[in-house]
Amino acid sequence: MEIDKKYCMSSFLMYRTVADASKAFDERYTPRLYEDDFSKIPIHQSSELKTAIECQIAEWTKDGKAAIALSGGIDSAIIAKYMPKGSTAYTFKCVVPGTEVTDESAQAAKYAKECGLKHKVIEIYWEDFVRFAPELMKHKGAPIHSIEVQIYKAALKAKEEGFERLIFGESSDVSYGGLSGLMSKDWRVGEFIDRYTYVKPYMVLKDSNLIIEPYLQYENGGFIDAHEFCRGFFLKEGMGSYVNACETAGIKAETPYIHTTFAEPLDMDRIRAGENKYIVREVFYSLYPGYEAPAKLPMPRATNEWMKTWQGPIRSEFWPHCTDLFSGDQKWLVYALEQWLNILDEKV
Repeated sequence: MEIDKKYCMSSFLMYRTVADASKAFDERYTPRLYEDDFSKIPIHQSSELKTAIECQIAEWTKDGKAAIALSGGIDSAIIAKYMPKGSTAYTFKCVVPGTEVTDESAQAAKYAKECGLKHKVIEIYWEDFVRFAPELMKHKGAPIHSIEVQIYKAALKAKEEGFERLIFGESSDVSYGGLSGLMSKDWRVGEFIDRYTYVKPYMVLKDSNLIIEPYLQYENGGFIDAHEFCRGFFLKEGMGSYVNACETAGIKAETPYIHTTFAEPLDMDRIRAGENKYIVREVFYSLYPGYEAPAKLPMPRATNEWMKTWQGPIRSEFWPHCTDLFSGDQKWLVYALEQWLNILDEKV
């Protein structure tokens, strides 16, 4: 393992992960990275995806020790249809006193009622981030994505209530063309780097690297294959957050979509005409006739509100005022990196 803090800092800001598995921030912590190294069920049409999900949920729930993380979106709603009646469904709800923020609990409650599930809302506060982030970082060996705190809090609750597995709808978007923005056009290399990179490290760090190798793996003729990038590199980054949060809580993260792979070329014309993730949509409409698929939303996290008054990093590695114009999600990445560097300074 090579200790290369500059590389790791830059990589986290760009990708929310350490892109090179051979590198680490510190000799005491080896980054725990997700490995997508198992065989998958090839999917050619929606009926095959439907069967694959049904079979996996039946296997994971047969001992009564699995719960579902139920959002307001179609991916987890599909899973909910196959959960045994009376199963527990947890929905995350960020709470900012005096401010209305994204809340999927009402839509999730409709799915839970239709499927006969016990619905429980997990309220997430800024104090949870302060309390749980250090433990999650130490387990991961790296700074964390902001979604990990709410996953961890729900996983702790599930573990407390006797569950061994928490089932998510994660990886459907990256596998089946659900990320409309990234699928919206054919991206030249430079365009895609600008579009996808979360925080350009040179805007934040006094000493940084611009790490483009993960992009170049998916380059062909000066363009990036966005779909392959998503179901390759992006998938591992995203799943790493779910696995770390659940492992830290002592419970297993499961998602049926990760065990499948779309074996047909994506119909980009359909996606760019507004029908993203069309195979998954077909499954949803077959299970929920008469329902309108809700608009795609990222997992709720009130970073814009929570990070609004943060003045930016104060450590010497960072440029002063570097986050003044950043979004809440971008500020979180810099905040998380600074907190991780503070942890690395602690004497063991």
